[in-house]
Amino acid sequence: MNTPITRTVVIALILSLSSTAKADFGVGFKAGTLGLGIEGRWAPLPWLDLRAGANQYDFDDTLSEGGINYDATMSLDTYFLTGNLRFPASPFRLTAGAFSNGNELQMLSQDTGGAPLIIGGSSFDTAEIGALGGITSFDSTSPYLGFGYDFEVFGKVGMNFDIGVLWQGEPNVYLFATQYDTAPPATQAALDDAFMEEMAELEDAFSDYKAWPVLSLSFVYNF
Repeated sequence: MNTPITRTVVIALILSLSSTAKADFGVGFKAGTLGLGIEGRWAPLPWLDLRAGANQYDFDDTLSEGGINYDATMSLDTYFLTGNLRFPASPFRLTAGAFSNGNELQMLSQDTGGAPLIIGGSSFDTAEIGALGGITSFDSTSPYLGFGYDFEVFGKVGMNFDIGVLWQGEPNVYLFATQYDTAPPATQAALDDAFMEEMAELEDAFSDYKAWPVLSLSFVYNF
């Protein structure tokens, strides 16, 4: 998860950029594959601008992995700083930057109706262990590379379009059983071994998430 310090730093960056309004400052509201966001933009040079902002959104869905059905939430939570190289007489730009990455995939197994859960190849009674939960996280700092198009009317209002890739790194899966603490010691020991095997399988299954595709559309006002 992103820390309050990270959030404070990003907010401070946006506020500091806003204090430079005379040097072409803009504010944008965006939506895309990283969620809903806000960003501040400062252009110290005609061909270069800096952008700082944040994206957040929780997307609920269901998924099935390893024969287990889960209720899942993709919790999107990122803060970013990017540099944008713009081209004369063209809306096209190149973008590179770094993200403070708090994206997480949160899962909880659905009710099996009394059927056992197969975890790491072993069978477990849900009456003993409860539900199986999991949290998948990624690198806390992730590089971003992409390109975009900035369209403006009279230099005041405009629309920005971004395409790129956020490199999140290999997924890190943590599993838990909701009734682990009350399960018999032998069951706890068996779960510990099963979790290691199941986590490895899930990390392999979620490896595609390490390169997160970024598409976003922003509406911008320039001061």
